[in-house]
Parts: sequence; structure tokens; C-alpha cells
Amino acid sequence: MIKYRWMQFKNMARMWIDKALQGTHNHYLCFLPGKIGFLSSWILKLFFSGIKINKEQILALEKLKEEGVVVYVTKYKSYFEYLFYYTRYKQNGLAFPEIGFDYKVLIWQPVSRILRVFLSHLDYVFSNLSLPDPYKGGYIKQELINGRSGLLSLVERKGFYRRFIQQKTDPLQYLIEMQQSIEIGGRPIFIVPQLMFFSKEPLRSTPTIKDILLGAKEKPGKIRRLVTLFKNSDKVFMEISEPVNLKDFLESEQIRQRDIEYQSLVLRRNLLLQINRHRQSTLGPILESREELKESILTNDRLQSFMENYSKKRDMSIQKVHKKADKYLDEIAAKYNMVIIKIFAGLIKWIVNTIFEGVTVNMDMLNKVKSMSKKGPLILIPCHKSHIDYLILSYILYVNNMPCPLVAAGKNLSFWPMGPIFRGGGAFFIRRTFKGAVLYSKVFVEYIYKLLEEGFNIEFFIEGGRSRTGKLILPKLGLLSILINAYKDGVCDDMIFVPIYIGYDKVIEESSYLNEIEGGQKEPENLLQIIKARKLLKKRCGKIYIKFHQPLSLNELLSQDNVLIQDMTSKERNTLTRKLGFRIINAINNVSVVTPHGLVASVLLNCSKKMFTYEHFMSHVEIYMNYLLSQKIEMSDTLLLDNVYAVEQVIDSYINIKFIIQTSKNMDGRFAGAQFMVNENKRPILEYYKNNCIAFFIPAAFTALAILEKDAFQFSASDLNIGYNFLQGFFKNEFAYNVDQTSEYFIRKNIKAFINEAVLMPHPTLPDTYNLTSAGFRDLKLFSGFLKTYFESYLIVLKHLERSPDSLLNTKDILKKIQATGNRMYKKREIERKEALSKINYENAVDYFAAHGVKSSQDTEKIEYYTKAIQRYLNCL
Repeated sequence: MIKYRWMQFKNMARMWIDKALQGTHNHYLCFLPGKIGFLSSWILKLFFSGIKINKEQILALEKLKEEGVVVYVTKYKSYFEYLFYYTRYKQNGLAFPEIGFDYKVLIWQPVSRILRVFLSHLDYVFSNLSLPDPYKGGYIKQELINGRSGLLSLVERKGFYRRFIQQKTDPLQYLIEMQQSIEIGGRPIFIVPQLMFFSKEPLRSTPTIKDILLGAKEKPGKIRRLVTLFKNSDKVFMEISEPVNLKDFLESEQIRQRDIEYQSLVLRRNLLLQINRHRQSTLGPILESREELKESILTNDRLQSFMENYSKKRDMSIQKVHKKADKYLDEIAAKYNMVIIKIFAGLIKWIVNTIFEGVTVNMDMLNKVKSMSKKGPLILIPCHKSHIDYLILSYILYVNNMPCPLVAAGKNLSFWPMGPIFRGGGAFFIRRTFKGAVLYSKVFVEYIYKLLEEGFNIEFFIEGGRSRTGKLILPKLGLLSILINAYKDGVCDDMIFVPIYIGYDKVIEESSYLNEIEGGQKEPENLLQIIKARKLLKKRCGKIYIKFHQPLSLNELLSQDNVLIQDMTSKERNTLTRKLGFRIINAINNVSVVTPHGLVASVLLNCSKKMFTYEHFMSHVEIYMNYLLSQKIEMSDTLLLDNVYAVEQVIDSYINIKFIIQTSKNMDGRFAGAQFMVNENKRPILEYYKNNCIAFFIPAAFTALAILEKDAFQFSASDLNIGYNFLQGFFKNEFAYNVDQTSEYFIRKNIKAFINEAVLMPHPTLPDTYNLTSAGFRDLKLFSGFLKTYFESYLIVLKHLERSPDSLLNTKDILKKIQATGNRMYKKREIERKEALSKINYENAVDYFAAHGVKSSQDTEKIEYYTKAIQRYLNCL
């Protein structure tokens, strides 16, 4: 009877337990269900509400759940991070981690689940004399197959002991086995690295007392984490690294034939490396103290050996050589300071909102740049139009969770008190020339090598200085050559060059540029200039445009040519450096933005009439706009949305600042029927804005002028090659040639554009032959008009040589005399355009003629040849 009652009780208890456990022992604290109760969800949402996530990175996660199984991975085990990803991803409707590999979440579980887990474990122990295992029991595998997501951590306390001594299940090995199983049905498992940051400050080689007591910023302790979250929640942000497709990983040649233990070890190592590189791409490398940096550079074998030889050759004590090297390093080195960078960030934000009307950035390419930065140090190469360039670029990188680069700045900017401040912001200083400074040169090279070894991103201006003309200056190859040599010497595995366009609707230095163009002396930078700059705060200078080009990997560039840089001769490396320099200049040109100010200035200066109507002006705007659209040139949003309104706004602005004069007005105040003329004295500054977009029109200008030179209404494309090549060579000091495309390519491309605009018509029977339309003749003059200023400048130089015995080899002395000749010719109406009176154009012309055998007035034959050529082209215009 007792036995019967015991069996009856046991059966009833079994039924009750099975009912309570829902017929399974698969109840674990590693699972946190999507529904945990309103109060718990509300508390977690509120707790994590201040943490920011990059929206572009979130978009990438949305597709992953549909394509396969999603498992998130963090470097360190952290319940704080697990609960954040669980809460925020669920809130955003993404795949959220309900399963925590080797996590046991208790406090946030519904009470009913806690009781069920406890009962399940107790019942399992009594039945099997062991604890249930979510891995061996297949629970985690089944839940992931059913569409749930998980999270695992790569590094935890006693992790090695658990996996290799206790032989516990390795989550990564478990995922590999799952990927290879039939049940998953060939769907990939995506392992998505996650990183959380509690500060934008880079890690330091020497921890502070705060770091020791409260945990480092990479892995803060509980107190530091909570204080940061509640006190400065805006400092906390997270990043998502590129997903790893486990299926593709296992099918790779190096992994496919290896055993599962090796596969899991390599996968863990790769994920840790990816996370560490992503962290470095966000915060930058570990910062050494200035003393550590100096010690490392001044005591390395290369520099020590050089200094010993230098000491012997100069008959100087080694102590004096060491002292000079130490002094040079102090002169050069940056002193990266996050306090100054944060102050700069606040200041630039205020300037952008005060002087400008916002910044436009192509964020998709910036994200690509950040992704590429994990392969090697970024070499950021923007164009240089203003002193604001390096400040605005560092600001854009900083606010988008990238480290501020170390910026190569001219020694002229090291003046007190701005020099020390710029150093704190990441500037290192470089002399304009290394001539005669052998030891300085070597110390500078070693400093660059050290920056690259540590993984710092470097920014420099390949033009050498600010462009006073508005167009890009031809590349200066000194620093680029140092970088190429560093790569050859194995300082870094790869080098990522990033051409960047930085442009402005209106540049703040326009008045000083005008002074320098017209022959005035450049004022050296000093404190007084900074004080005077407060007047700029009253100006409104429109928008700033920042466009990143597709990053150029040096490894990929070399692999395209199937060469190793170590096998190159010195001459071949120089050729590589020159070609890369021109590629970068062309890349910057290709991502430049045509602004309304540049477009209007182009039309104003190329208009053949002194006085013109609004309708005539707009017809020329339409011609240029159609060409730009056909070539898929990037234009500002205002031009794309409503080009007529944008152009009229600029006309109104130019009238207000007296760049143009409105000679007649419409009664209703609009421009229809109005007449205008350009203020002659303002033509040079309009030339600056025209030159901002001139690069896009130069191939069309060369093609158009080659057609006009033929002086025939019918021609073949091959007829234009000689004329195009002459113009390209003649203006090689003005416009960077394209090293990747032939002149024939550009001729045919522009012929096609001219056909689309009814400038040309293909001959009905003769192949590769074209007829010029009557309306097209006017349009060709409008395009070739971009070159007239330069022809007149070069003509002034030749005319001066005709009338003077001066030698072009004495550049400094002759430029002032050429300037005087130009002024006389302009007053006598021997040249038409005031903007041709450009000191910079004269310098380029002098360099060209000197290189082509015109060195003095005695070279009469060549002077006559070039004079006739220029006159012939000017007659076409």
C-alpha cells in the first residue's frame, strides 16, 4: 500500500514537473527571452538610452538575419555589454542576442523562468547525476537554427583553463561544428564583432592612478563604467565591425583541410586582431610619452649609425651630434594632447556654425576609409585652399569616431603661442627645404618611420602650400617619397592613401590671395594675424564641402603592376612616386564639387560680351550645366535641386559685394531682362572661384580649341591628337595630366559629349568624321575660353623677353619686371583679361619656357615659335 501510494505520488510529481517544465529540460539562464516584462524592459531602455550607435552600421545588420544565423562577439566578457546589445537591438527591431554563450543572466529573468530553470536543473541532477549542458544537449544549436541570435566573448578570466584544462566546450568550435552540420541547411553563420567605447581618448603606454584603481578605458571597472554612463553618457558609444562569414572562412584554402581545433584557434585570433584593429582605427594607437618617443627614435640602430658617420665626416664630437638631433626632434615632433583636441573640436563646431552654413561630407566613403584603416596607416591627402583645412578635417574625423591624424605643417606655423597649441592638436612641423640640413633630414625621416610603425594616421598637403589660384597645384613629392621608402623598408604592411577634396563656397582668405596673385608679398604667420582674424566672424561664407575619394592601397597598386617595391631600382621608385602623386591630384579633382559660386564665376569670366543680359548669361549656364551632368560631375545640392535659384542667389551675392554691376533692373525686382557687366577690378578674385571647378572643363577646353584650330567645319578625331597633346604639354605646369588615360580617350569622350549637345554631328557616310554645327561654333568658344587667361599670362612673359635682356634663370629678379610688363600691356589693351596679371601664372610660364630652351632674349627662334602659337590660339578665341 505504501509502495503504491509512493508510486502514485511519484507519478503525480512527474506529471506536475513535466507540465511545469513543458516536457523538456532545456531551460537555461544563458537564454534571456524577448519578453521580460514591462518594468524590466523600461529600466534597461532608460539605463542605456545615452549610448550612441552609428546609424550606417545599424543598416548593415538589418540584412544579416534574413541571410543566415547572427552571433555577436565581444572581446571581453561583460554583462553590461550583453544587456545593452540585447536591449538596443531589440528596440531597433534587429536580431538581438537572446542566447549568451557561457553567460548566466539571473536578475532580469521573469520569476517564472527562474523557478523553471531551478526546477529543470534539480530534476536533471536527480535523474542523471550531472548538470544539464546547453552545448551537449543541442539546445543552443537548435535555438540558433530556429532564428534566435547569440553573443559570445573571446576573452574571459580562466578562459584558457576552462577550454584546455577542464575541456569545456569552446563556443567558437561549437559554431564551426554547427556550420558544418546538415541541420543548418547551408545557411552561413555571421559572427559580428562589437566594440563599446567609454572615451575617445587613445590608450596610454603608462596607466594613470585612475586607470589602476578604476580599470582602463578599454575595460573599465564597474564604478568607472557607471560614473561615465550617468555623468557623461554622450561619451559612450559603440561600433560594429565587419561581419565574418563563417561558411566562407571554413571554405578558404588555408583553413579547409585543417582540423577543427586549428580552425577555432585561427578564428579566435583573427577576431581578436579585427577587434583590436577596429579599436585602433577609432582611438588611434597607444600613446607613448614624449620621453619614450625620443628615446625610441634617437637610439634606434639606423639613426645611431648615421650619427656616428656624420660625427666622423664633420669632425664633430658625438655628444654635439646627439644634442643637435635632440634639438631637431623637438623642433619637429607633435605633442598629441586630447584636451587641446577637445577644445579644437568645440571651437571648429562654433566656427562652422558662425561663419559657414554647415559641412557636407560623403559619409559612405568616410565609412569605407575607416574600414580600410584596419589594413594599414591612413595617409590623408587633402587639397589645400585655406588654413581651416587641417582643422576641419580633424574635426570631421573626431566627431565620426576616428582618431585625429598627425598633420605635417609648415615651420612657419610654429610661431608662439599657436605653435605649441598646434602641436597639441597633432601638428608636426617640417621645413620648406632640407637643403644642406643632412642631420635634420635624417631625424625627420626617422620620426616619420616611427609614426608609421606605431600605426598613426598622417595627413599632409601634397601641393606643398595653399593654392592661391583656386586650382590644384602640381604635386610636391618630397614627403611622398619618404613614405614610399618607409614602405619599402618594411615599416608597415600596407599604406592607405586617401585623396580628399575640401572646398568652400567662399574662402576666407580671398583678399590676401588676391594681393599675392597681383604680386604682393605673403605676410608671415604671426599672432597679429590671429587677432585680425576676428573680423572674419562677421562674414558668411556659405558651405564647406568635404569629399573622400576611394582609398588607394599601396599593396593593391603594386599588385596591379605585378611588381615588388624591393625589386625596384631607385629610378623606378621615383617614377612610382611621381605617378602616385599625379594619381592623387587627379583623384582629388575627380571628387571635387562644382559650387554655384564656381559655376557663375566661370560663366562671367568666359562671356565674350562686356555687357550681357540675364537671358544670355543663363544660356551659358545651361551649356556648362549640361556638360557637367553628361560627365556625371559632382555638384552641390543647391545646384542639383534648383540650379536657377542657386545661380540667382550667387548673382545677388556678387552684386552686393560689387563683383558684378547690374546696369538695368526689372520693375518687379527679378533678373529677367536685366543687364550686367563684370567689375574689372574684381576679375582676379572671380578667377579664383572659376578655378575651383576648372579641372572638369580642361579636357573639353583642349578638345574644343583643337577643333577651332583646324578652322574647318569638318574634321576627324585623329586630326585633333596633335593639337590636344600640344596644349596638354604646354600647360603641364598648370593642370595635372592623367597618368592612367591617353589624350585620345579624352578627345573621344568630349566629342561624344559635344554630339549629345548638338555642337557636333557625325558625318553620315565617312567614319570617324564630324561636322561642326553653326550653334556649336559659339559653344566651342565658350569651353575653350577657360584657357584664354593662361595664354595671355604666358604671352606677357614672352613679350617681356622680346624687349629685355633678362635671363629666366634669375626668377626672383625677373618676376617683378614681368609684372610691370603685364601691367603696361593691359593698359594698352594688348591683353584683355586683368586676371592674366597673375604672379603665379608668370612663375609657371617661366618654369615651362626655361625647361624648353627659352632662357633669355637671345633665344629668338623659340620665343618667336611660342609667340606665334599663342597668338594663333588667341585668334581662335
